[in-house]
Amino acid sequence: MIRTGIKLLILCGLLMLPMHARAEDLTPEEEVKQSVRRAEQKNFINVLVENDLLGGGTDQYYTSGVRLSYFNVNTPVPNGLDEIADAIPTFDLNDTTSTFFTLGQNLYTPDDISIAAAQPNDRPWAAFLYGSAGLVTLEDNHIDELEVTLGVIGPEALGEQTQKFIHKHLSDSPLPKGWKNQLDFEPGLIISAQRRWPRLWYKDFSGFRLQAEPNINVSLGNVYTYAGTGLNIAFGPYEGYLQDTPSRVRPGMAGSGYFETPEDGWSWYLFAGLDGRAMARNIFLDGNTFKDSPDVDKNTFVGDAVAGIAFTYDDYRVSYSINSRSKEFDGQDKPSVFGSVSLSTRF
Repeated sequence: MIRTGIKLLILCGLLMLPMHARAEDLTPEEEVKQSVRRAEQKNFINVLVENDLLGGGTDQYYTSGVRLSYFNVNTPVPNGLDEIADAIPTFDLNDTTSTFFTLGQNLYTPDDISIAAAQPNDRPWAAFLYGSAGLVTLEDNHIDELEVTLGVIGPEALGEQTQKFIHKHLSDSPLPKGWKNQLDFEPGLIISAQRRWPRLWYKDFSGFRLQAEPNINVSLGNVYTYAGTGLNIAFGPYEGYLQDTPSRVRPGMAGSGYFETPEDGWSWYLFAGLDGRAMARNIFLDGNTFKDSPDVDKNTFVGDAVAGIAFTYDDYRVSYSINSRSKEFDGQDKPSVFGSVSLSTRF
């Protein structure tokens, strides 16, 4: 997505290093500062594509998510974000705080996209076009993230144009016929906060590391309102490089997408996780907030399972994961299965 700034991204990798690879007399904050000073490449760009054709080979439900992210260690904290951060008792602005920016678009459709008529018992047609800015900061043994997302739902989100273009020129899928039934225009707001503990548990053996990272998260807004928790597992070699789990489209699981160039030119690692959340509001199922629109009865509790692999070569990293999301509404025939492909570069 799903869903960070370079200094804390470097920390995520530092937390994956064995104890003998870290200076015993340095705090985690001091390690981050030293790593940032040594880094020659402080700009990172990540392109993430999530699509059901890449996973279950379908065209339904959460059918597409595209997310472009940029972060730079020298980017100042945007006006307003610092005030929101100050209003959150558990979020501290300090000399490790970094900023990131994102542009994205999500598409949602019913089970059968070839039906032009309204389908009142199936998922509503909907699109979300958005931009976001966020902060990441280190405090003690955890990483805190804050993201503010602003966007539009409805025809202005360009879901119909996007899906028809892709189906006509980039795939052999049938043209979607029901976009006239999509949700009406509505501005969208999401304020999201998350805490991760990257070094809560780990085990080093034979030049590899197995690590478990729990997280808690909450989002508030007319687009999403939910609270969740999850656990990510990572396994791979630890010597000579730093990296973190690939990012995801919200409400997907935690991950910054940071990576560092391996000493021998290339590397890899495996990751998997489970995530659950209690949904109080999901505009893509509940419908428009202030007017009548298509809607379905959503499930309160939704879970995700993910497994994937990431390969790093020089200053590039590519990752793929398969994702399964439990049924989100009454009448949904089966869980949503979609694939995530992420391509990142540092410069």
